[in-house]
Order: sequence, then structure tokens, then C-alpha cells
Amino acid sequence: MSTDSDALGPAIDEIARDIGLSGAIRVDLGGQLAYQQAYGLADRRYGIANRVDHQYAIASGTKGLTALVVMTCVERGELALDQRARTLLGEDLPTIDERVTVELLLTHQSGIGDYFDEEMVGDNEDYVMTVPVHQLDTTEHYLPALVGRPQKFAPGERFAYSNSGFVVLALLAERATGTAFHDLVDERVCRPAGMTGTAFLRSDELPADAANGYVSDDGLRSNIIHLPVRGNGDGGAYTTLADCSALWAAFMGGRIVTPATVATMVQEHAGTPGDSARYGLGMWLAEPAGTVSLHGFDAGVGFVTVHDLDRRFTFTVIANQTRGAWPASQRVAELLTTL
Repeated sequence: MSTDSDALGPAIDEIARDIGLSGAIRVDLGGQLAYQQAYGLADRRYGIANRVDHQYAIASGTKGLTALVVMTCVERGELALDQRARTLLGEDLPTIDERVTVELLLTHQSGIGDYFDEEMVGDNEDYVMTVPVHQLDTTEHYLPALVGRPQKFAPGERFAYSNSGFVVLALLAERATGTAFHDLVDERVCRPAGMTGTAFLRSDELPADAANGYVSDDGLRSNIIHLPVRGNGDGGAYTTLADCSALWAAFMGGRIVTPATVATMVQEHAGTPGDSARYGLGMWLAEPAGTVSLHGFDAGVGFVTVHDLDRRFTFTVIANQTRGAWPASQRVAELLTTL
């Protein structure tokens, strides 16, 4: 595949302008950077522009990192896909069914009650957290938010997107290894991939290189009290455009998990009701076959990163506002499939 990045750039810029994107877009072709650009403001109070090297929140894009951590645990014999969660939960979270396994958690088929049930959220700008967000800074501190939520359905019965499930996975990984989840992501995913700009930043003390998240297209209201102060297994990591490209290269290159595990993770494990999308282990799969992606959407956050095996392109769209990332990603995908 070959293309002229001088032609690609104007087309992507037009997409960003049409949508009013605040954030950044990067496209890689054949493993090489073809185009990247940032749009809008990282700090509206002081008029600070977004940059391509800013750290942006990725919401549920984090689930891909969690899945990779869990699969490193599987490869090392610290966890097993058919292992029941109760073996490590002990007396914690007693409403989780005895039949819930690591694999069912990874594929959103566990049926456990969700502390942040997206099927019940009417507007991403709503205040939906049930515990004070400042208390949610370690995996163990998420337990009060997860406890007491009854099973929604029998384990394995169907697909239902679950944020609680991925917090439980982070908890299982911690207990299986004796290492804090945030450290596991850094040691087992970020370092092997060379992802130097990825971290679980606290939203109440963001560094200068991190973009603020805004709940609307204009105005100053940020998302700081909409979401946990520090993300966990289900979402909340911050990353850069370059790190997203590095993640796909390292994952597909077998530098985080083995090629056999890569093949398992990008194999269909669950279909989603009423949708053509399919799910692997912590990753979305879509037509045409060979397209793998991570998605994240929250108040003040939008994220889509896609790797296409057959046409050998990778692209990432990140928004530091509630809307914009998904429509921009759809149009970028359409653009790239014409190359």
C-alpha cells in the first residue's frame, strides 16, 4: 500500500473540521507514520492547544490493557481462562456467581451486576457514580462500588458489556501476582511495547502534558467529578497517539504476549446482540475480518484505535470532549479503505 501523506492530511483535517473534533488523530500505513494532527484545546481556561504528544484519557480503551495483563498471567500460570473468580475473591463480592470464570469476564459474558451499567446510562454527561469518585484510586478501593450487585443473568448465557467485570479482572490479577494492577500494566504491557506516555493519571492532579476532558463542545465544565479519580481495569488510563501505534506493533509482533495468545485474543469469543460487532478477549472485532479495535467513551472522553491486519493500517482518534471520536473514526476508516 502506498499513498501521499500530503493528500491524506487535508482529507483528515476536513473530517476533523466537519465534526468539530477536539483531540487528535494519527494514521500509520505499513507500520510507518503517515499523518498526525491535533485539534481544539487541551485547556480552555488558558487557551492551550491540543498537541499530538499530549496524554489523553481513553476510557474503556483501557480494557485492552487489562486483557493483556490477564493473558500474561495466563501464560505464566498465575491465572487460567477456566479459573473461577471465586478462587481468589474469597468472601469479597459474594453476589458473583460461583460459575464465573476469567474467560467469561474477559468476554463480557459473566452476567455480574455492573457498578457502571452503560445500558442504564441515558446521557454521558449525567453524574452516575454511586460512591464518591475521590475514593476510587486503587483496585481494592473499588470493592464498595461493586459489592451487593446481583447477577443480571446466568454466566455464559449472553453478552452484556460489563465495567465491573474488568475491575474484577484487575483484582484477580493483583491477587494472583501480589503486584498492584497499575504496576502490572506498566511492567507487562507498557515497558515491553515502549509506551512511555501511558499511565493511570489522577484526574485531580493532571500534569501539564495531559489534556483536560470537557463534557460539552464548549464551556469550561470538565469531567473531574463524573469519573473515578484514578482509572482501573475497566477504564481511565491516559495515553498518546504514538503509544497507541506502539501498542499495536508490540501486540501483533508478539512482544507483550506470544503469537499463539495473540491469535486467541483476536479470535471471536462472543457476538453482540443486534450488532455486527464481535468480541475477542478484551478487544472488538469487526468486518472486514482482520480488523481489531479498542473503544472508549465517557463524559469528556472519546477514543477509537484500530488495527487492520489485511490492509496494514493503524489509526487512532482521541477526543477530550464527550462527542466526536466515533463519527471521526468512522469517516477515517472509510477514507483508509479506499486506499
